Amino acid sequence: MRKLRNENWKSVAQALALVIVAIVLLEATSLVQHYLLRRTIREEATRQAEAHLESTSLRITDVMNQVETVVSNSVWAVRKVLDYPDTLAFLTGRIVETNDFISGSAVAFVENHYPGKGRMFAPYSYRENDEVIASQLGTESYNYLEKEWFVKPLELGEGYWSEPYFDSGGGKVFMTTYSVPVTDNRGQVAAVLTADVSLDWLTGLVGGIDVYPGAFSILISRKGQFMVCPVPSLVMQNTVQEAVANISEDVDAIHHIARAMMSGERGNQKVTYHGEKLYAFYAPVERTGWSMAIIIPSDEIYGDFRLVRILISALQILGILLLLYILYAAARNHLRLRDVTEKKSRIESELHIARSIQMAMLPKTFPTYPESKDIDMAGAIVPAKEVGGDLYDFFIRDDRLYFCIGDVSGKGIPASLVMAVTRSLFRSVSAHESSPRRIVRSMNDSMSETNENNMFVTFFLGILDLKSGHMRYCNAGHNAPVLTGAGRAEPLDVIPNLPLGVMTGFSYKEQEADLATNDGIFLYTDGLTEAENVDHVLFGEDRMLKTVLHFGGEKARNLIKSMTDEVKSHIHGRDSSDDLTMLNIRFTNPDPFSRSERHLTMRNDISQIRLLADFISGIAKETKMDQAHAMSLNLALEEAVTNIILYAYPEGSGGQVDLNVVIHGDRLDFTLTDSGIPFDPTAANMPDITLDATDRPVGGLGIYLVRSIMDSVTYERVDGKNVLSMIKRL
Repeated sequence: MRKLRNENWKSVAQALALVIVAIVLLEATSLVQHYLLRRTIREEATRQAEAHLESTSLRITDVMNQVETVVSNSVWAVRKVLDYPDTLAFLTGRIVETNDFISGSAVAFVENHYPGKGRMFAPYSYRENDEVIASQLGTESYNYLEKEWFVKPLELGEGYWSEPYFDSGGGKVFMTTYSVPVTDNRGQVAAVLTADVSLDWLTGLVGGIDVYPGAFSILISRKGQFMVCPVPSLVMQNTVQEAVANISEDVDAIHHIARAMMSGERGNQKVTYHGEKLYAFYAPVERTGWSMAIIIPSDEIYGDFRLVRILISALQILGILLLLYILYAAARNHLRLRDVTEKKSRIESELHIARSIQMAMLPKTFPTYPESKDIDMAGAIVPAKEVGGDLYDFFIRDDRLYFCIGDVSGKGIPASLVMAVTRSLFRSVSAHESSPRRIVRSMNDSMSETNENNMFVTFFLGILDLKSGHMRYCNAGHNAPVLTGAGRAEPLDVIPNLPLGVMTGFSYKEQEADLATNDGIFLYTDGLTEAENVDHVLFGEDRMLKTVLHFGGEKARNLIKSMTDEVKSHIHGRDSSDDLTMLNIRFTNPDPFSRSERHLTMRNDISQIRLLADFISGIAKETKMDQAHAMSLNLALEEAVTNIILYAYPEGSGGQVDLNVVIHGDRLDFTLTDSGIPFDPTAANMPDITLDATDRPVGGLGIYLVRSIMDSVTYERVDGKNVLSMIKRL
């Protein structure tokens, strides 16, 4: 009996010891969770604040860019009417009336420029109660000749944003002014053209972070003046140095923040103010000299932390109870085993559904374009597991076949998810982009930015002109495809480049090749050449090339079927270790037309327009175009080039316009490229030509004319250049 009792006590002691160990482990887990959760919350707050700072900075910069563009584009108009000073009020009024973000505009002339107008002459228009009011800015009580917004642009000889100030001369509001010097026809400085931007909009724009109701923001100028502040009495009345001079709590940290903001630095700092712990996140506003800070109370960041801690403690207690239950239910393991079996069955069912979904994303019906006499295609994909990471895809746009093949690193569900993302990016980017290099670069940047699991994709993308057989392509670390045809099987010359998802900003290079009638291209993943038999012998590239050589001149599906049979024969029933994907494309256009290119480079000088006529005349002769069509084509290109010469480059700066044309059998592809100010002419609203000329707004007819003559007009901003692409079908 005593022995039995001792054994019982021993069992109880062992059980208690197990429970104690479990409690210790749970508490240790709780401490680790506490640390990780607190760090995660802080990182999320930092991310939210930095994102808000960046977003606000971009929105401020966007407004300033718009103001600079309006002023710069209006300088030529001021110069044209310098001899008619009484018309300037209409011009400044028009600037204010058509731009909601501009509260006032003036043309302030140098001293005694118009003797008949007095020593100071500055027609000024400003907005008041939704009305634009014209006035004279220069008076004896308001000597603009001494104002920063007038003096600085004359000293610098370029556009200048003034320090924020209270405008006592006209607008009667806090504002900042953008000024640009205006020269007369002799090159002498005659005046300064300005645009006032009220600072009222900054308060609503800067604001706080929505997810932290107690957060607030401050914005200071380059000289340290408060532009936005939760204390209204400080706005435009005190500098940040004056405000922190009277603070005696946590002095070093607060002074550090003030110095950092004045120096245009970026960072964050924890401070204590009036007994409250705060987190300050600060960053400069690009190009302005301003600096913005977001202040978030610590209680706002960790407000729900205590509740989470209580929940964790409750979970710990629940865990202990669960442990006791496990000890009690040890004899019922077979029930749990049954549950595991059911879960496994459910997972297998879900994987089967996932495979069906994945396969449905890829083209699998061939011939895909039965009505087309230009191509013959076939493809196949065999995942090594239920779901895989291989992909191929294609579609036709503008008589071009866009096609791709890819291989995601890894296998299973993670690879299948990356595969789906890659395929979606290919579709979305190539829907509005026609350069393989830019498509691949855009896909790479998007995937690299969110590649937390360090997965990458080898990828090949090609664009085949179905009328000429000309193919442009870009390889991203993928196996070189094989050029096929009767008695032909040779690897395509490819530049390896980096796979997708490895590094943002990588500069991909594209290449070109031409396919003759019945030539083709065979694309595959390394699951083909690396297929192993039971003796671990690879299928190999040589065997693959022999199969292509034998069947490459036949229909596309014959090569795919023959290659699949060869692989099955080689592995002889052994499970594949990698996904196997193939895509075969044959160019079958019986009469491909020739392709040639012409190029013309012009300076941003209006006299260069005359070069277009001879250039278009040469194209018209080569394509046997009639005179009427040649004249309309010349008119459209003249409108587009004139717009670039007049507005793309700042006044007095050098630049050029490059015109490239690719001549196909039945199509002309024009590309206009300049490195001037970003401008998308296709984004402008089409003019209502049914209106009378006096009622119709100025501008807009040029791009309307281009669109009317050309069959397709698209715009892109590529590598810092404006690229306007136009297609004219003959």
